[in-house]
Amino acid sequence: MDLALYRPNVGVVLINARGLVWLGRRAGTKGPHNWQFPQGGMDKGETPKVAASRELREETGAASVDFLAQTDDWIAYKFPANHKRSIFGRRWIGQKQLWFAFRFIGEDSEFDLRAHHEIEFDAWRWATMSDALETVVPFKRETYRQVAAAFATVLET
Repeated sequence: MDLALYRPNVGVVLINARGLVWLGRRAGTKGPHNWQFPQGGMDKGETPKVAASRELREETGAASVDFLAQTDDWIAYKFPANHKRSIFGRRWIGQKQLWFAFRFIGEDSEFDLRAHHEIEFDAWRWATMSDALETVVPFKRETYRQVAAAFATVLET
């Protein structure tokens, strides 16, 4: 796999004290497979960990977090054929992501889906990792399986 053809990206699994993960419902996207973890691109000169913290804050409003873990390698997925019309689909064949796990140490009232001018999610909920695998768009499902395996030990604590 030629990773140069994939857009560099970060993903975040936010875990609460009960071991549940944060899921956001993609704004303007029909269900049932429209729930996902925060993710996004890296700005020029930004380290992946800084990008993950920024994306999390922009998409959820959450800043009260502790770093838990990071995937060792990129996890890549291809865009589906109907994605080619998007701005990313014209330049890249998919995304390669470094994933980060953070523990949420704040209060749920901290979440503000309108914290950034580009609203990514219109609803959120705490869920099990199994729920995340079932409700994410199918072309990201294998990525989520790999992320769940990579973070299995931190999800248990």
